[in-house]
Formats: sequence, structure tokens, C-alpha cells
Amino acid sequence: MDKCADAGAKIQSKAAQPLVRACKRAAAKGHLCFGRAPVNSVTETLILPYSAAELDAAGAAGNLRTYDLLGAHCCVRAGQAGVAFAVWAPNAARVAVVGDFNAWQPAAHALQLHRNTGVWQLFVPGLAAGALYKYLVFGSEQAAPCFKADPVAFAAELRPATASIVCDLDGYAWQDARWMQERVRRQQPDTPISIYEVHAGSWRHQTGSAQPLTYRQLAAELVPYAAGLGFTHIELLPLTEHPLDASWGYQTTGYFAATSRFGPPHDLMFFVDACHRAGLGVILDWVPGHFPKDAHGLAQFDGTALYEYADAARAEHHGWGTYVFNYGSAPVAAFLISSALFWLDMYHIDGLRVDAVSSMLYLDYGREAGAWRPNVHGGREHLEAVEFLRQLNAAVHAQFAGVLTFAEEASAWQGVSAPAARGGLGFDYKWNMGWMSDTLRYWSTPLGARAAAQHALTFPLTFAFQENYLLPLSHDEVVHEKRSLLQRLPAEPHVQLANLRALLAFMFALPGKKLLFMGGELGAAAEWDHAGQLAWELSADARHAGVAALVRDLNSIYRVLPALHAWDCSPQGFEWRDISAAQPGVVAFVRHAPGGEALLVAGNFSGAAYPGYQLGVQQAGSYKLLLNTEWAQYGGAAVDAAGELLPAGDQGCHGCEFALSLALPALSVLLLQRADGPA
Repeated sequence: MDKCADAGAKIQSKAAQPLVRACKRAAAKGHLCFGRAPVNSVTETLILPYSAAELDAAGAAGNLRTYDLLGAHCCVRAGQAGVAFAVWAPNAARVAVVGDFNAWQPAAHALQLHRNTGVWQLFVPGLAAGALYKYLVFGSEQAAPCFKADPVAFAAELRPATASIVCDLDGYAWQDARWMQERVRRQQPDTPISIYEVHAGSWRHQTGSAQPLTYRQLAAELVPYAAGLGFTHIELLPLTEHPLDASWGYQTTGYFAATSRFGPPHDLMFFVDACHRAGLGVILDWVPGHFPKDAHGLAQFDGTALYEYADAARAEHHGWGTYVFNYGSAPVAAFLISSALFWLDMYHIDGLRVDAVSSMLYLDYGREAGAWRPNVHGGREHLEAVEFLRQLNAAVHAQFAGVLTFAEEASAWQGVSAPAARGGLGFDYKWNMGWMSDTLRYWSTPLGARAAAQHALTFPLTFAFQENYLLPLSHDEVVHEKRSLLQRLPAEPHVQLANLRALLAFMFALPGKKLLFMGGELGAAAEWDHAGQLAWELSADARHAGVAALVRDLNSIYRVLPALHAWDCSPQGFEWRDISAAQPGVVAFVRHAPGGEALLVAGNFSGAAYPGYQLGVQQAGSYKLLLNTEWAQYGGAAVDAAGELLPAGDQGCHGCEFALSLALPALSVLLLQRADGPA
């Protein structure tokens, strides 16, 4: 049967017939599908949930809580319980809300336009949480109407279905008051921040199944695992709703909806709550740089380029097949900033990692010559995106004290982590992509060729304090035939493991906050597969379990010793001690902290051991060996000598009056501290 005609047969109002005819035309093109309508489904009395004053206030410049009004809200109006629907579609000719509650009838619940704001609204009595719905948006009398998911929906169907779900987010009983009270202190620049980056769908599967863990199962398994390894934070790849698993969440359609892949919204709240009660902060990957062209999403939402640029020179990221947000539109900017604040507000998220910032900053990003137009000053800077990022950071920091923002930014843009008042973008931290690139290139270099590549070890420290940096060993570095961290070096397995242990210790010893993608702690051999799970069988192999033990101890030392975190973002916290290359592949440096505490770091990244390496120190006395990545407990060949005291001899070097004689194994890092004072 023609389902559109069947729906039309149930509609008695003559005024509805043009709408039905339009729907039949659209159905012939595959746009619509209607089920059988229930009796008395057409709205008899129009109830508007919001006054003109409320809508004007919601649309006023500076209102960054659009989610308080837009979307679907369970409420009481005119003495009746139901749902208030409100959607911004200023250029639409008509809008209706359709769903399982009205058998997807196009004429059952037509919304009314408030012209000052472009918001369409309607109250549907008797409706409750759990109802499926979409907006049927007519861009013009000539164009076919289109089903659209609610841009401000709080929940959505499990893919491949795309309907929005009426969801009441109230009612979750948070138990993280202590964490929230301490968050400002915990997330200061002088505190340790060590992040375990996780893709929720592929961290671990349910036992005997290819299904990923649910939010509640992640709370039971991931939270104690990450806490047990000593991380301070978990960072989750995007949990905003997205239709394509292979996008890893980076092509978002639901900017206010937690993906239903892992459970309902309250279960995500439970997960965040569990993290906080375990002393873990939660950082969410968030994507304001682009959005997909899926028909049910934001693209051409009201028949016009509403969320995206209409200008072809700015509208698309052709390499990604996505649209670019119109940052110059005040309502679009407010929509995005409201989304960011929503996760901090409703889900108690502690930080946002803003994806692909470089793509936002430059008008010519990913575009050939002639395919972009300069800004008003003749430059390539995307001035509207720059202003948007400043407003975003200002709003986050003004409304949520202690919350952090991280920029994934790979260019030489100056001031990413500087305050807007000083011309910066206002982020708390910038991912140090230059360090990551140079370091992984060095760690992929054959051992015999590393002497000529020493510059890659030292060069990143020439700009290490130009921004507040985070050192990332992220998901992007273990996919697309880049190989896993373990497999970066073509060598025998025991050499690869030693190479990986040295890399991890080098990262933890350098200035900058830390990030490690899941699987790095296991020494995973295979590249990350978003459809699979981590190779948990490796944890039964003592050599790979040793890598996890090393990560745990590195996190412990990093958190306990101020020398490794207090001056992460200050040049006074770092001092080279040996970059002479007299012993190829060897570097040594000192980390300092307020009060005179210091930590000595010696790294040998060559294939040769140096049994009598001389390391200059400023003070006489004994030095305690805190860690050696070649200890047997980490999978190496050296005998564990934690706490061993090494005396400083009076034959100095490296410009120091005294020196330590160290047995420096191949592919190793040693951490030492003077037993009774500065080094």
C-alpha cells in the first residue's frame, strides 16, 4: 500500500491536503515513509510552549544555553504533561514534528513560527520520554520536504536508524561533589595531567561477543584499569551521535546527543560519575570544525545553507566530504558554543579536546590555489573562525571554572594557548604535533642510522615553551599503515619492546602534559582497528605486561615528583645536560621544580650499551636510581635496582664539578634523583 496515501486518508482537515500531496511527491523520491495513523491523531488545539519574550531571550545575542529551550523538553503546559518541541529553521516554509506517536503523519502536529527568532514551536500533550521523532521541514513550496533529526536532540536511535528520541536528562543523582569541588585545584598548570585516550567502541568487547562494552560496563572495567595504571584523565574519542562507525565519531550529527551505541544518557553520566569517584577526570573529543552531509543532519537544514557557508569557497572540506560551519553566523556560533557548554553542564565533563583546529584557522586548508578567497586583509587566516574559538574558550572558562580546553593544532599559529587579551585563541593546551612527528620519525629510524638523526630528539625542545603543550601519542599515529608504536622500528621483538619502553619513558620525562592512546601500554603489535578490540591476550605475556608495569610506574613518578610536572610549561623546568652526541644516541637533561627539587634523566636510544657513561652533576653526594626501563620487571634484561645509591665522583663533566658513572643499557632511560638535595 502507498503509506503516504494511507496516512493522508486518516487526515480529515482540508488544510492538510496540500501537505499530504507534497509528502506523496517526496515519498516517490524516497524522502518519506509513513506508518498507519492512529485515530484522533491530528492536533485539535494548538498549544505553544514558549512565550514571545522567552523566545526572544533565547535568541538574544550572548545566550549560550540554547539547549534550555531548543530541542524536545518534557514539561507541563496548560495543566497537561507533554513535550515542548522547538527548532531553529528561519527559512523554512513549514515545519511539522512527526514520530511514532502520530504514525509519522505530516499534518498531525504542525509547528508555529516565531518570526523574530526563526524558531518553530509546538507543545504535544500526552507525550513522554522515549518517543521517536523528526522534523519534517519544507524549504519551499517547490522543494520536496525532508525528514530532519533534531539538531538539539538529547538522544538518538541506534544507527543505522536516525530518528531523535525525546529524552529527559533530569533525575540522575550525581555522587561526584568532592571531585567537582577539587577540580580547579586538580587541573592547574602545575599539576600532573596524564591522559589515557580511548575509543569506547574498541577498547574491549563484551565476553564472547563482538559487541562493545556499554557505558556501565566501561565504568566497571575501564575506570579501574585506567586508575590502576596511574592516569589522571580518560579522554574519549567523540561520543556525540554519529551515523558512521568508521568516522570514529568525528562526523557528528547530534551535537547534544550522547551516542546510543553504548547505552542511554544516564548511563554515560554514570560512567563520568564513576571516573570522578575514582579520581579520574574526563575529557571529551569535540568536533566544531565540520559536519557530514547526511540528509537527516544539519546540511541544508531548512532548505538553505543554514549551518554551513553558502559561499562555495568556504562551504566544504572537499578532502573529508563534509561541510564547514558558518562561524560568522551568530546563531551557528551560539549553537556550537552551547553544545560545548552542554557537555560540561549536563555530563560534568572536565575538558574538551577540539578537533582539527588547523582546518578552522586557514581559509586555504585543504584547498587548491584559486579554490579559496582571502580575508578582508588579503590573508589566509579565517577571521570568523578565530573569533569563534576565542568566544568558545572565553565562555568555557567563564562558566566552568577549572575546565580545560585542548587544541589539536598542527600549524605554526602563534598564541594557541595564549589568552585572547594577548591576541591568543585562549586554549589551555595545544597538542605538540611537531614533537610527535619528530619523535616518532626518530623512533622509526634504524638503530645504526640514529647518530645522524640526533637533531630530531633535540629540536622540539627549541620551541617546547612557546605554547602550553601536551605531548600526544594518539590514535592518529597507529592507523592508516603508520604501524603501531611497537612496530615503528623494524627489528626483533625484544628490541622493539625496548625501543617502545624508551619512547614512553622519554615522553614522561620531557616537559609537557602527557597522552597515550589505548594499546600503547600493552605494546600492541597491530594497528588500531576501530571495529575490533585491544589484544588483551598480550597482558598474559610477561614482556608486554612489563610495558604496562612501566607505564604504571612512570605515571606514579610523574604524579609524585613535582620536578616532572610543576614546570611543565615553563623553561625554568628544563635544562639540557648532555646533547654532545659524543656517545651516539645519548641525551641527558635535568627537570627542575620550585624549591630546588631536580630529577636527572639519561637516555640511550642507540643499539650499543655504555657501561661507564659519565653524567655531570652539580652537587656531590649520592644519587638514587628511581627507574631503569631495562629492569626485568619491565621486560628488560637488567636486574631491578630500585633505590640503588650511586656516588658522585669529583671528576666532573658537562660543565659540572662532579659526575656519576652510569651503566647505560642500549635503548634505555634512567631516572635519578639526588638523595638529599638538588642535582
